[in-house]
Amino acid sequence: MDSARIIATVVFVGSLILLGDAWLKKDQSLIAETTAVTSPKQTISTIPQATINEISGGSESQPSLSGAAITADYIQVSTDVFSAKIDRVGAGIKELVLTQHHSKDSKTEALKLFEIEAGRTYIAEGGLIGKGLPNHNSLFESGQSEYLLSAGSEQLSVILISDSETARVEKIYTFHRGSYAIDIEYRIENKTDSAIAHNAYFQLLRDGGGADGDTKLQPTYTGGAVYSDETKFIKVDFKDMDRSKVKYPKIAEDGWVGFVQHYFVAAWLPEPEKSRENFMRSLGNNLYAMGYVEGVAEIARKSVGTVSARLYAGPQEQEVLKSLAPGLKLVVDYGWLTIIASPLFWLLSALYGLVGNWGWSIVFLTVIIKLVFFPLSAAGYKSMAKMRVMAPRLKSLKETYGDDKPKFQQAMMDLYRKEKINPLGGCLPIVIQIPFFIALYWVLLASVELRDAPFIFWITDLSAKDPYYVLPVLMAASMVIQSWLSPAPPDPIQAKVMKIMPLVFSIFFFFFASGLVLYWFVNNVLSIAQQWTITRAIEGKKPNNVKQ
Repeated sequence: MDSARIIATVVFVGSLILLGDAWLKKDQSLIAETTAVTSPKQTISTIPQATINEISGGSESQPSLSGAAITADYIQVSTDVFSAKIDRVGAGIKELVLTQHHSKDSKTEALKLFEIEAGRTYIAEGGLIGKGLPNHNSLFESGQSEYLLSAGSEQLSVILISDSETARVEKIYTFHRGSYAIDIEYRIENKTDSAIAHNAYFQLLRDGGGADGDTKLQPTYTGGAVYSDETKFIKVDFKDMDRSKVKYPKIAEDGWVGFVQHYFVAAWLPEPEKSRENFMRSLGNNLYAMGYVEGVAEIARKSVGTVSARLYAGPQEQEVLKSLAPGLKLVVDYGWLTIIASPLFWLLSALYGLVGNWGWSIVFLTVIIKLVFFPLSAAGYKSMAKMRVMAPRLKSLKETYGDDKPKFQQAMMDLYRKEKINPLGGCLPIVIQIPFFIALYWVLLASVELRDAPFIFWITDLSAKDPYYVLPVLMAASMVIQSWLSPAPPDPIQAKVMKIMPLVFSIFFFFFASGLVLYWFVNNVLSIAQQWTITRAIEGKKPNNVKQ
């Protein structure tokens, strides 16, 4: 098989893998809806749809759903990783700035994960369901307008109070040093002479806009996600919410719900073994709500009850996510190639622990992968080298038989058989390696650890394209050199395609992240060295009757 066919086969198989990956991810939204038996310890009452509509922003009384900026009385909270604004109306987080991460538009401007202004809505809020209890529209009071995590303190508590004839409710936010997890607790003091029956809800509200770092050439998933021990990880696409084709575990006692975007995630992590009802829906006007309602035990007269949850809002750092909740690390989604991609990321992280530079970690990982596949690659390059040696004889056969293709094909196969050349020998080893290459592609694309990670010299961010296009140019040059080492097809048109194809493929790399281009360039350099050595050895042993 000539080189043009090898490349065509590789492209075809690679396309099938990518299409299959996309189909499997899309098919996740069609998982059948499941039900679970609620815990006898704390049962959740059936929540009327009208109530779900109201708490998830369906009522006209919600001023924040227009997506426009609103006048609010905010409490400013500052920690070593957050700058947050909590609205006294509803006590929800209306702005959350990740001070350790910059926005996609400016290296000097911190990234806003939560915000509410014209054309942009992403907030976290909650409340209690019950007569006389505060919800996300109720007014809360606070003793301070600014809170700061002081030096030497490991946590910061922000207390907001809503007082009525029914109950005195404290909503307590606890921020932790170095952590993107926020603990939220409602402390409910029953002031009446009878028991209070109530539920609590926690939700995220956001628009369906694109995510920070997403590009047309490197699209990533932005949308809802839910996890339970029974159904595992399920994506809930915005389009499915619009069409009311949302399938997810509605009743659960474990797992989490949240919104996922490139590099970052915001998710509610409920307390385990407490029954809850998940909800996720389209609100219209490109707005979506996702959260859960939790069943809470009755609070006896003159007694105090509590309900709590944890909100994670930050980068998709896998070790951190793994420690917070089961299945949370799956938001770093490699699709069906996870079985390959996860070990690759583990190895990449281990190398980073040794060298302290993600760019060099990519280089060393590429070398390791190349060594693992050395025997396969060698077999492929030997087959290609033999075909390169046979190129003059194939050209002679082409001239002999002219347009008689059947006789030419038969003569060519007889030549392969005589010289013990497998025409598929150069293709199969490459095809076997494709899943590993694609898995590493997704590892490098999805890893927030590479965001802002420098390599050397001018490359200061491995997740961004090379600002001076040096790596893509080197990548293009390496592909051209590889084409020179490959056997020239006897057909003139195929030969022209072989010359143009490396340049066409190289164009895409001008827009890819530096980390991805670095991997492919290093891989090509190693392949060139291996192929050149093998080709030189084979051509040195060519029979005397083979003419140049």
